[in-house]
Amino acid sequence: MIPSNYLEKVYSGYLGMNIGIRLGAPVEPTIWTYERIKNTYGEINDYVKEFKNFAADDDANGPYYFLRALYDDAVDRDITPNDVARAWLNYAREGIGMFWWGGYGVSTEHTAYINLKNGIPAPQSGSIEQNGLIIAEQIGGQIFIDTWGLVNPGNPKKAADFGEAAARVSHDGEGVLGARFLCAAIAKAFETSNIHEIIEAGLGQIPQDSLYAQVARAVLAFHTQHPDDFRECRDMLERDWGYDKYKGVCHIIPNAGVCVLAMIYGQGDFNRTVEIATMCGWDTDCNAGNVGTVLGVACGLEGIAGKYRKPINDSIVMSGISGYLNILDIPTYAKELAILGYRLAKEPCPQQLLDSFKEGEIYFDFELPGSTHNIRVSDPFFCEARHSTEKASRGTGSLEVIFDRMTRGEKSKVFYKPFYTRADFSDERYSPTFAPRVYSGQKVSMHIYLDQWGGNETMGIAPYVRLAKSKKELVQGYVKLVDQEWIHVEFDIPDSEGELIDEVGIVLEAYSTRKPKSLGRVFIDEFRIYGKSAYSIDFGKQSSDFGCVTPFAHNHGAWSLVDGAMYLMTAEPSEAYTGNYFSRDYSVSVKINPQIGDSHLVAIRAQGAMRGYHAGLDGKGQVALYINDFGYKKLAAASYPWQLNQEYDLTLTAQGNLITLSIDGQQVLQHSDDTWSYGMYGVSTLGAARAYYSDIRVTEI
Repeated sequence: MIPSNYLEKVYSGYLGMNIGIRLGAPVEPTIWTYERIKNTYGEINDYVKEFKNFAADDDANGPYYFLRALYDDAVDRDITPNDVARAWLNYAREGIGMFWWGGYGVSTEHTAYINLKNGIPAPQSGSIEQNGLIIAEQIGGQIFIDTWGLVNPGNPKKAADFGEAAARVSHDGEGVLGARFLCAAIAKAFETSNIHEIIEAGLGQIPQDSLYAQVARAVLAFHTQHPDDFRECRDMLERDWGYDKYKGVCHIIPNAGVCVLAMIYGQGDFNRTVEIATMCGWDTDCNAGNVGTVLGVACGLEGIAGKYRKPINDSIVMSGISGYLNILDIPTYAKELAILGYRLAKEPCPQQLLDSFKEGEIYFDFELPGSTHNIRVSDPFFCEARHSTEKASRGTGSLEVIFDRMTRGEKSKVFYKPFYTRADFSDERYSPTFAPRVYSGQKVSMHIYLDQWGGNETMGIAPYVRLAKSKKELVQGYVKLVDQEWIHVEFDIPDSEGELIDEVGIVLEAYSTRKPKSLGRVFIDEFRIYGKSAYSIDFGKQSSDFGCVTPFAHNHGAWSLVDGAMYLMTAEPSEAYTGNYFSRDYSVSVKINPQIGDSHLVAIRAQGAMRGYHAGLDGKGQVALYINDFGYKKLAAASYPWQLNQEYDLTLTAQGNLITLSIDGQQVLQHSDDTWSYGMYGVSTLGAARAYYSDIRVTEI
């Protein structure tokens, strides 16, 4: 039975995971040893680093992207290792992002990926037989599995089975037992906050004679005798279960000991638990992330300290092949996970929850306690944003923005950030790439309530969007707010003229003269960005970030900006994707100037590296349409006398089940296929090539 507070618990669990990851990431091994962490930071009780925005992390990538197996293959049945293996191949860019590409035979994930790519199926791809004991029992078996626990609340056995199926893509032996233990613990945490019961539920899903169970029992026994000092227990782990006894870069057994240590010595306190996991060293972000999920569910939102929650601001970024999916709003994702949980439990999902989740759109209802949906203010001296339950245009929650002693001409922006560049980050962890979540032609809608406490003029707002490259703000007409009333504000996003949009919101401006100054609050509710887009991409207004040309995610090949175009040079099949991952009917036009090679294609409805349609110039005097379904198959072909060193304007349209290719305004190919109904767009080649791409235009139909 799904618990009544399920959605809120999923939210707190997913927040807890990401808080743990962010807390532990700055002191990851191998440079940061246990002793160095202790000598440098002593007792950790807050984040040890401030980030402009926290970049992607493998511990977050896996639970997010591998779960998409439930949409792509296991839609109406339990998952298998092969389902998750297909997600590995589809959503990762080979050698970049997603997980640690430390080399075949060194990194377990890299090894498994190469096995899969070369036709070794899961679960053999992660087996001891294939890869040996050491590689199979590294820590990755438990660090990518949190969401399998979140979507199986109160069902430790099913959560453990799902976690094992996912872990077997890359791991075996004790590595798989870590997945079973933690998924079961997360599932049990929906039913109880008693940490002993939670740990026992996890242990109940693994063999009692396993090393995993033995190290866990050793920690529990030591705690019984020495309940007050976690560092004494950490010394015991070093002595009896340390890295010197379990080879490889990051073995699961010592880190399993840390996870149990942190949970039992944390005594059911979320904050203390993730702090202990971080102070214990070894794989700090993995361990703190895993126990953060367990304790996040068990303790709920009220158990998570504001000092840990506020910097997260409801947002994380990923580093998969979809730049659109890489920008994540945590409350929205919690709803998505909860909907999946009802589906897996075969229970009817509450209509209110279904209505609050809009795939492929931005919809922030501020209903989850404390949620901010990553809304920011540009001037924290004048304004502060926080969640409120005092006013709401619908439901019970809204975003409260306090404005403090502003006078005429003083402003602060209140905005959502739908796109990032390298300048927005402190580091380059796992090379995230981004496609905007909003585009020209869409509508922005919100409700705003004014509660003004002081000032001789009423506050006003102006809707705006900001362009990412030029930083130009496209400000719409000013609207004077009405004190003590909700007003509805809606506007169309104007033509960005080839740039990307990295801020959407309002400019809050005071009209009061110097005395008295404006003081009070505005409440924002039902913030929504929706509708059909129509926009262009001018490569003269783009940049190279994280090794990619904005706003694309590249897979293979060397890509760069040259003379106002995106330039590709490759000796192998290569591709680049961008756009709304959930777009259905639309056309994309690209000017292509092929320099060498026989394959120069445009992609549409691409759902990753292994799923989509590709059409364009294909061999001397030919055009063709291919479907990519874990391998390319030609669907249709026609004659067309194209030549190298000549520019062609290719337009590829998907409407219903009809795929149409036009070149320079002339239809050259049309074919019906209903395999893929939505996806990104991009450009690609099936072989060695050089080409220039420019003047991209996208129109949703």
